[in-house]
Amino acid sequence: MMNNVILTKNLSVGYGSKVLLKNADFAVKQKDIFVIMGGSGCGKSSLLKVLTGLMLPLEGSFDLFGVDFNRASYERQLELRQKTGILYQSGALFSSMTLAENVAMPLTQYSNYSKQTIDDLVHLKLSLVGLSGYEDYYPSEISGGMKKRAGLARALALDPQIVYFDEPSAGLDPVSSARLDELMLEINANLGTTLVVVTHELQSIFTIANNSIYLDATTKTITGLGNPHVLLKNPPNERIAQFLTRGKEHEKRTE
Repeated sequence: MMNNVILTKNLSVGYGSKVLLKNADFAVKQKDIFVIMGGSGCGKSSLLKVLTGLMLPLEGSFDLFGVDFNRASYERQLELRQKTGILYQSGALFSSMTLAENVAMPLTQYSNYSKQTIDDLVHLKLSLVGLSGYEDYYPSEISGGMKKRAGLARALALDPQIVYFDEPSAGLDPVSSARLDELMLEINANLGTTLVVVTHELQSIFTIANNSIYLDATTKTITGLGNPHVLLKNPPNERIAQFLTRGKEHEKRTE
């Protein structure tokens, strides 16, 4: 289907002889908020590394915007990557640069915009994530939640079609985590950006996801695919049921 922005084909992920995930077949559609979920050691972050081109799959392949990514030339891979952004778990801001300089970096490297245009775009992206007025702050001067939002502003700098998130709620208090979830929903709704999110946080999963896959560390396969609310009502297996019903508040939310 043409509206698939990511399509995996018999994808296997791991390191050397250690297989974390095998025979993965799934599609991410345009404008999805697609969650990759599962317990510790199931290969969530490793799968994300493969999808972002930071790691080669052990077997199989994946199409990015209809192009077989790993068979593409290096130049074509760069073009495809510039249609994507990523928010790392820590935010990964450069500590010696202001927030404005952090957000400006991809624009300086990968665009021909004038300095004034870059300055305007930096202000726009920081405003988009609620950080207007913080342009001259350094990462050490802001909170963890603000660092995540600044990292998201940088990920959005080149107006990507896909943004990847690696455990975005990690290290955040519940209020900051909920605010980040709301921001992700706004970006998806207002910009039409596809979001691919690695997380094990149930609150975020049930708040943001319209589609998901569950990675099973025991079988090393995908054992569930679909809207997490549907998976909760009709769990394909016991491990998915256990994963999605941790804590009474999540059970109450779905009644």
